[in-house]
This record gives sequence, C-alpha cells and structure tokens, in this order.
Amino acid sequence: MNKPDANSAWAKDRAHVLHPYTDFSSFHDEGSQVIDRASGMHVTDADGRRLLDGIAGLWCVNIGHGRREMAEAISAQVMQMQYYNPFGHSTNVPAAELGFWLAQNAPGDLNHVYYTCGGSTANDAAIRLVHYYNSMRGLHRKKKIISRNHAYHGATCVAAELTGIHATKNGFDRVGQDFIHHVSAANMREKPDDMTEAAYCDLLVQEFRDRIDQLGPENVAAFIAEPIMGAGGVLVAPEGYHRRMRGVCKRNDILYVADEVVTAFGRLGEWFASERVFDCQPDVLVLAKGITSGYVPLGATLISDEIYEAISRPQCEGGVFSMGLTYFGHPVACAAALKNIEIMEREDLLSNAVTVGAFLQGDAQRLHDLPCVGDVRGKGLMLAVDLVADKATKAPLPVNARAGERVFKKCVDNDVIVRPVGDRIVLSPPIIISTDQCSEIVDAIGDAIQSTKLV
Repeated sequence: MNKPDANSAWAKDRAHVLHPYTDFSSFHDEGSQVIDRASGMHVTDADGRRLLDGIAGLWCVNIGHGRREMAEAISAQVMQMQYYNPFGHSTNVPAAELGFWLAQNAPGDLNHVYYTCGGSTANDAAIRLVHYYNSMRGLHRKKKIISRNHAYHGATCVAAELTGIHATKNGFDRVGQDFIHHVSAANMREKPDDMTEAAYCDLLVQEFRDRIDQLGPENVAAFIAEPIMGAGGVLVAPEGYHRRMRGVCKRNDILYVADEVVTAFGRLGEWFASERVFDCQPDVLVLAKGITSGYVPLGATLISDEIYEAISRPQCEGGVFSMGLTYFGHPVACAAALKNIEIMEREDLLSNAVTVGAFLQGDAQRLHDLPCVGDVRGKGLMLAVDLVADKATKAPLPVNARAGERVFKKCVDNDVIVRPVGDRIVLSPPIIISTDQCSEIVDAIGDAIQSTKLV
C-alpha cells in the first residue's frame, strides 16, 4: 500500500468520517482541517503550516507532541506483549504498576482503579459502580445522581445525560432522566452584582441542599462535579464551594464524584486538583486525557477503600463482579501512562504549570480592553475569553455571527490554534509551554478579535 497522501485525506475524510460535534451547515463545503505532523508545542497541517497548539490537542497533550521516548516506550511494550485478555484474574505488569502509582499518589484512600478507554467510559463506569455499591449495601432506591448545568462529562449514553450542556442533546433520545438531575453551575458570571462571593457560594450550597431534600436523601447516590468546568466555559467556583458541597454529601451519605478528566495530571499544577487545589476529598475520582498525554487512549475510575470493601464481596453464591472491558488495563496504554508520568516528574512540569499558568492568567487580562470581550477568566493552564455584543450589558452576539469560529480562523491565519466553543475562545495549552508562547497566543487572540468585525 502506498503511503497515505495528507492532501487527499481531506476528500476521504469528508466523504466517510463522522466527526464529533460536526457542524453540517459548513462541513460539506469546508471539510476538515487536516493535521499531518506534530512536535513539541506545534502541529503542522497538510499545507505545511506550522501552528502553535494552544489547546493541547483537546486538553490532553500535556507533555507536548512527538516525544521520542514515548514512542520508544510504546514500541517496547508492543514488542514485549501488546495485549492479553484482562478477564479471569489476568493482569499485566504496566497495569499493575500504574495502579500502584495511582493509589500512592491519589488523595485519601482512593486505592482502587477500574481502567477504561477514555473519559466518557470512565464516567459511565463511575455511575455504574456507585449504583452497584448501593445495591450491595441493600440501598436499592439510592440511585439518583445530581450533576450541574454547563457540566461536560462525556458522549456515551449515561455520560451525555450527566452533561449539563443541554444543547448537546438536541435531537437525541434521552436516557437516565429518571435518575439524573441537575443543579446550577458554579458560575461566577451569574453572580448578582450586589452579592458577595461568599453569599453566592451560600446560595449554590443551599440550592444543592434543597434539591437533595426534594429528591429525598434516601434516593440520592452521588454528586458529580468537575473541579473547574472545562467545556462548559472554564467556570471557576467560588471559594470553598467544593469543600462545602462535599460536606453536604457526607452528611447525607452521598458520594462525591470528582471528574478530573481535564484537571488531573498537571493542568492546575498538581497531579490531582480536588484535594490540593480545592480542599475536597472525593469518594470517586475520574481520570483520562493527561494520564497518557493523549499518546494512547486510556481512562481510569478510582474508588475509595469504603466503596471497594462493599463491592468486593460476592453478591450471591457463585457471583462475580460482572463489569469489564476488552481493553481494560491495556498494557500499551498503561506503559504510555507510566512513561508520561516519568517525563513529567523528571522535567518538573507541575512546577512549570504553576509558574507559566500564573503568567498566562495575568497576561490574558489585557484582552479585557478589546471590543466584544465580556470576560477573561481561568486558573492554571485553563483560560476562557467570552465574546459579547455589548461589554456593559454582556448581551450575547447573534448566533449567526459565528463569532468564535471566525476568531478561531483568524488565529489560524496567525499560526495559532485556539478552541472556539460558541461565542467563547478556550485555551488549554501543553504544560511544557513557555511564557513567550503564552504571549504569542494572547497576541494572536487579540489581533483576531480586533481584525474580525463581530458586530
């Protein structure tokens, strides 16, 4: 077979590949951006244009692209043993070693790991484990899950229903509406101007208490939350929010599920953000993306000793824990994760994320002065820029203005990739990024906003 031609890939992709979140109003004419190569902080498209990657692929390429030692570790594991059946009490060395590392480094007593293939499946696994846990305790009615508006938890059936970006469900059949419920997002932009941050936190916590009372604490199994809401708008909660929500959960025998698919593995300068950044000890912790820096798909759901003790008892005579995936603990994926962790430790990338993340947050504030910029916010190496029609009232731009997409395209013209999400520009660069590269991205966004007539 001849080597695939990157330029011909555009036509083949357009004819045959169904992409995530395809905009069919433009896809048939425009097709896809074809990325052909990647190295370090940059990717190169099929036309040979080298682009600074301001979104780390999709929140995930934390150590940067094209690391030779990652390729060597993956290749070595393939040659030693690329796969074997994980069922029937069979394991492999990388899965066991990664499980040990996760247990040693995760907060509290999150000492047990269930492997998946990504974030959506890890969140689905979390909910199934929560339900099984309560069934094993004889609490068969305690199955309801409370999520939040604007949350993003994935695209598989249950994870999609947990997601609180309700526009993502248009036209799709719904599942889980009998047990999945939503409360308000912890969105500081929605805080009334005359309300303090502490009072706003009080309001959100009280709403959560009220929803539990409405559903009945005997029926509520878990609350699921991202430490910082990513795809929903890089929403940072008011001070103390996660700790207090965890306290409400604890008092009502409700499990706290932290979805750290985005925030774990360095994006906020810690391996795991829940405890170290937000003073919140979860009962379940969901991981993916940065665990392998996107080199090989992998997800993981960590559970506490208390949950494990309940679910590790046979549920009946001859009964087994009948929950598993073909690619559970895949040796190549786990080997990639171990090498990824080794690189991050050796190069002290967590410290870089802290230092450069603080610089990015400060440097990006100059975008506030531009027309059509309603808000600039974030934490660490997560940033969002909201585009609005009116700075004073924060009135939204018309949907047909396609503001985010137009700013994105202009940034590409400036050799930078950002992520458009509606009328919002989101950044999540690799954590190897330098301060100069942060400024380059912010410059590109500023130029794009100034040179694009949005209203």
